[in-house]
Amino acid sequence: MSYTINVRGRLLPLDKPVVMGILNITDDSFFDGSRVASPVELVDRAKSMLDAGAAILDVGACSTRPGATPVGQDVELARLHGALELLDKELPTAVVSVDTFRAAVVRECAAVHNVSIINDVSCLEWDDDMFSAVVDCKLPYILTHSLGLAGNAVEYSDFMPQVLQRLASKVWQLRQAGVADVIVDPGFGFGKSVEQNYRMLASLRDFEMLGAPLLVGLSRKSMITRLLGIEPGEALAATTALNLVAVRNGANILRVHDVKEAVQAIELAQAMDFE
Repeated sequence: MSYTINVRGRLLPLDKPVVMGILNITDDSFFDGSRVASPVELVDRAKSMLDAGAAILDVGACSTRPGATPVGQDVELARLHGALELLDKELPTAVVSVDTFRAAVVRECAAVHNVSIINDVSCLEWDDDMFSAVVDCKLPYILTHSLGLAGNAVEYSDFMPQVLQRLASKVWQLRQAGVADVIVDPGFGFGKSVEQNYRMLASLRDFEMLGAPLLVGLSRKSMITRLLGIEPGEALAATTALNLVAVRNGANILRVHDVKEAVQAIELAQAMDFE
């Protein structure tokens, strides 16, 4: 399906799938190749991603990988302020997303920096003020299906219907409160088994009933590494293969560590579209 989202007064068309590049300003991301160690490296990597075809830069300062202990809010904000100040200065027209589950971080980053999108893996539930923050900031919001942190075991009596029902309820609440641009992320890896992740990938078309753009984040995740018995650093080829599947199944945004290969996957997927 074709969508657009409003990024601070500009329309970002999603009639063709786009790529979101991951910029981790943490020291404990599950994929060490995604960590940014210095201001110069941050800007260089951001520019490289944009040059490779990224439409969005997703900046995260607090890891939610399996087993991670989240850093404190002050540490997260200090990291984000430093990174976003650089991006504001060096890449003022870039579409920047902030990856956080804290409402105070949302409010401060949206007020001070050129942040265009809020990316929240908590499904609005890890911070009691998050719903109000999203409504007040009036920015596009990425709603991720999650029940607990990544890697947590969750029991489902009827997996896909429960995932869709939970997301549908949250989308309705947000729209009733005036949030115009809601992007849905099925939450690969968050409270889901390897088998459930692949079932969800095969069923991506079911998410069209939510009437929202679909973001898919599969990049180098454990659903790949566990199945294949490899490390995240070895998972680029498999990630690219699954990204192609995701686009063929309706993904509008691919959230990735490796932008060039994701852009190529989109081009290959579209080459097979003869409708």
